[in-house]
Amino acid sequence: MKPFATRVIPAMATAAAVACLALPARAQQTALTDAQLKSAEIEVPRLVELLELKPGVTVADVGAGFGAWTARLSTVAGPGGRVYATEVGAAQLAALREMVQRERLTNVTVVEASEDAANLPAACCDAILIRDVYHHLTRPEDIIRSVAASLKPGGRLAIVDFPPRPNSEVPRGVPANRNGHGVPPEVVEREAGAALTHVRTVLMWSPESQPASLFLSLFRKP
Repeated sequence: MKPFATRVIPAMATAAAVACLALPARAQQTALTDAQLKSAEIEVPRLVELLELKPGVTVADVGAGFGAWTARLSTVAGPGGRVYATEVGAAQLAALREMVQRERLTNVTVVEASEDAANLPAACCDAILIRDVYHHLTRPEDIIRSVAASLKPGGRLAIVDFPPRPNSEVPRGVPANRNGHGVPPEVVEREAGAALTHVRTVLMWSPESQPASLFLSLFRKP
C-alpha cells in the first residue's frame, strides 16, 4: 500500500443515475463507468484499514450511486455483517435495488435518504462512508447530525471529496463557503467536527482514482 500524505489536526456493475443527497446541480450519469469501478477497487482496501472494517461489521454507503463501493463493502462485511446503501429519488433507488438483487448482495439494505437525513437506524453503524457527495449537500450540518446519530460509540465517518475546482461555480443551493465546485478540506473538518471528533485528513487520498485530487477526512464518534 502506498503511503498517504496526511494532515493531522489535534483533538480531536449497472444501474441508473448517480444522485446522492440533494444534488440539484449534479450532472446525471446513465451508466456505471470503468473509472468508478477501478476507483472502488483501489479505495476499498484502504478504507478497510482506516475505518477498521472487519467481517461482521455494519457500514453505510451514504449516497451510494450505482453501488460500486457498496458491492465491495458487502464482501468486506461478509454474511454476518450489514451494509446500508442510501440514495434519493425513485429512479436511483430502483436502480440500486436492482443491482443489489442481481448481484445477490443479501447483506445489503437499500435506504431512501432525504435532503436533510440519511434515514439510517440510530446507533447502527460501525463506520459510514460519504464519497464524492459532501460538496453537493445543501444542508450539510443536518446530514452530519443524522449520520453521527447513526454511528455507534467509537464509530468512524470517512468523507471523501475534492477541493474546489479553479474558476468553478458553487452548485445551486449549496453553501457559498465551498468557493466553487468542490469543498475545502478545512470546511469539512469544521462542519463534521461540530458533531464528531476529527482524527486526521489524508490530503492525497487516492491519486489513481477519479475524480483526481481527492482528500479523505476521518472522524470518530466519542
